[in-house]
Amino acid sequence: MKRLVILGGGESGVGAARLGVHLGYSVFLSDKGRLADRYRQALEEMHVTFEEGGHDEARIMEAALVVKSPGIPDTLPLIVALRGAGIEVISEIEFAGRHTNAPMYCITGSNGKTTTTLLLHHLLRCGGLDVGLAGNVGNSLAAQVAEGRHAAYVVELSSFQLDGMFRFRCDTAILTNITPDHLDRYDHRFENYVDSKFRIVNNMRSSDLFIYGVDCDVVRERVARSAIVPEAAGFTYGHDPRQAAWMEGERLVARWRDRLFSIDRQEISIQGRHNVYNALAALLAALRAGVSDDDLRRGLATFPQVEHRLEHVAVVNGVTYINDSKATNVDSAWYALDSVRQPVVWIAGGTDKGNDYEVLKALVREKVKVLICLGVDNAKLIKSFSDTCEVVDTHSLEEAMATVVARAEAGDVVLLSPCCASFDLFKNYEERGKQFKMKVMELVH
Repeated sequence: MKRLVILGGGESGVGAARLGVHLGYSVFLSDKGRLADRYRQALEEMHVTFEEGGHDEARIMEAALVVKSPGIPDTLPLIVALRGAGIEVISEIEFAGRHTNAPMYCITGSNGKTTTTLLLHHLLRCGGLDVGLAGNVGNSLAAQVAEGRHAAYVVELSSFQLDGMFRFRCDTAILTNITPDHLDRYDHRFENYVDSKFRIVNNMRSSDLFIYGVDCDVVRERVARSAIVPEAAGFTYGHDPRQAAWMEGERLVARWRDRLFSIDRQEISIQGRHNVYNALAALLAALRAGVSDDDLRRGLATFPQVEHRLEHVAVVNGVTYINDSKATNVDSAWYALDSVRQPVVWIAGGTDKGNDYEVLKALVREKVKVLICLGVDNAKLIKSFSDTCEVVDTHSLEEAMATVVARAEAGDVVLLSPCCASFDLFKNYEERGKQFKMKVMELVH
């Protein structure tokens, strides 16, 4: 019996274990941290051998195949040793893709990929398609494949997941944009990160569809000089009918073959320039899937707001609170600030990932009345914006919210759009967002 070793016991790792058991592997899972209770229970129910709190390297090196968590870098000595010994190391997405022929609608990009993924899934379901949700959102793709849950899948792919993808093929791929992010994982070379994102077109056929954001210079220029095998369809915020999707005044227009669909942006449940981009990309994929005009309109009108992405929390004493905790880079924060029309009390900060804040300064000067820095070390933010707006230094959410209460006035928007990773004060961006929402709701009562 072949031995499958899984490194990491989160959603993707436990899902890979489920598929491994289904395929008849001898499965061993190793996690250097502590497993969540629900994952430990799932492994026990499957009778999978596992360890937590460290890696038994000798045991791991006995693997015929290794599936690793996307959070584990390729430079880790254990991964280098495995590959040096000729042992294949892949991602959970790759593992799942090798054992299903279900069509894959895949989305990546530095910003917008989660909303686009969820919106496309919603549109396809409105059109009556049997589609699962996987990758960075939804449930493990491997677990769903093991159980044969769906006829097709909508999959959000991070650059880390793409790095572990070798034979996996997307039937429809969306690349929203590429801006500097995670450069600490890519030798601080932006080109390496761009290469990672473009792995999404690997293995695609001429009959497949690649949808990409034309307004992103990096993406547009790479497409222009690359031999892209699938049909390429661009989308733009501008008025450019040469593309597959574009804007005509206040209307979104998308064209696929002999179909032309348009809708007024006010008919869409999610607003803001960034969501126009997301909707244009999702529309093209849904048109290709055959979703009717009526179902597209219904889907765009009924799509719920995404948690932690420009999420309206509450209005307290005339002050609107918005949770944009998922904005962990400069580009995401730019779109958040761009979408707000009222004076902004901006909460930002966390673990800086090599950010260049210069592109934000014009928006901050125009819209932000006070920047509340929230992090262990806010020196870079303070230095970057002290000449642009008033800056307050805080080191806990309680301290930040006390400043908000003291400074925000009726008609203001309090925007948590951190620009940075969360790991200095929070476990992840979800925890940061949830704690912010709890603090806001305490103000309501």
